Amino acid sequence: MIFLGLVIALAAVVVGTAVVLDNTGGAQLTVFGDSVPGVTDQWHIFMAGAVVAIVFMAGTGVAALGFKRAMSMRRELRDLRDEHQESLQTLELERRKLQQALAQARRGLDEPSVPAQRVAPS
Repeated sequence: MIFLGLVIALAAVVVGTAVVLDNTGGAQLTVFGDSVPGVTDQWHIFMAGAVVAIVFMAGTGVAALGFKRAMSMRRELRDLRDEHQESLQTLELERRKLQQALAQARRGLDEPSVPAQRVAPS
């Protein structure tokens, strides 16, 4: 995959260089109805397009990273909520068991103690 990416990048550089070297004629770039100063050749226009493409790709990359981070945070928050809910359920179950044990202990204390009777050996 890395090799394929490098081959595509190299092909783009070769094509871009060929376009710049072969298009030396005059040209004018107009943006929002105004002429852009300093752009007098066709290769200037090509380079301006390349810069716009790079800025677009950078913006798309930043947006993708932000989206990935947001999804990761949502997933982590969901996992933490589930873990918290399980913890609460475990604590509630433990509290109930302790209440039952306490109730049994109190019942044992409330009953009058009967002295143990010894049975004579026969």
